[in-house]
Amino acid sequence: MPLPPRRFYRTVTVAAADDGHRVLLDNRLVRTPAGPVLAVPGAVLAEAIAAEWQAQGESIDPETMPLTRLAFTALDRVRQQRAAMIESLLVYAGSDVLCYRAESPQELRAIQEANWQPLLDWAAERLGASLAVTVGVVPLRQSTAAVAALAGAVNDCDDLALTGLANVVQTASSLVIGLALLHHRIDAEAAFRAAFLDECYQAERWGSDPEAAARRERLAADIAAAALFLQLSRRNGAAG
Repeated sequence: MPLPPRRFYRTVTVAAADDGHRVLLDNRLVRTPAGPVLAVPGAVLAEAIAAEWQAQGESIDPETMPLTRLAFTALDRVRQQRAAMIESLLVYAGSDVLCYRAESPQELRAIQEANWQPLLDWAAERLGASLAVTVGVVPLRQSTAAVAALAGAVNDCDDLALTGLANVVQTASSLVIGLALLHHRIDAEAAFRAAFLDECYQAERWGSDPEAAARRERLAADIAAAALFLQLSRRNGAAG
């Protein structure tokens, strides 16, 4: 296993520029893995990214820098592959976890109904996307109108918002959960609970092994980081 890169800088600062707010290490620009300068529209997000760099010890651990990684993704991938990213997210319109209810036990199905249906009702009212629901795992074909409404909501995102949204959607297996978080309908904790309702139900009923519990903690942290990225990217100039 390769050793993590050693910290090579002493000071971390943020500077305003024509392309946004840049993070500097010893007055040298931070660049993404693909080469562009790391610049984000808002000073608040830039300061939070700078804080991740400042918090590094003798070695640099990218796993402790989720905002930096999301910003890199926005600049290196989303900006260049925006159409493909949107298309990949719209696949979840037909497989959204909220639309598939358990056949049994009835207790679980009732919990799903109580937690998931309000989010689907919100999507219908707020986004104009009325999604069908089924019992079991047979794939649903959602209406053209519903998919078009979801596509419109996703297309409205700028690159930073699209990056945060994609992180949530791919983690939660739900486009509706991601959009509900983006539009402040739910917070990160509620997004995690909705996305992993079945798994948490089984863990509470039958117990959970440490590996599964650690995995859920990582997934919750991923959603929380994306939620923070979305929140910070809306402030001081970034569209949301």
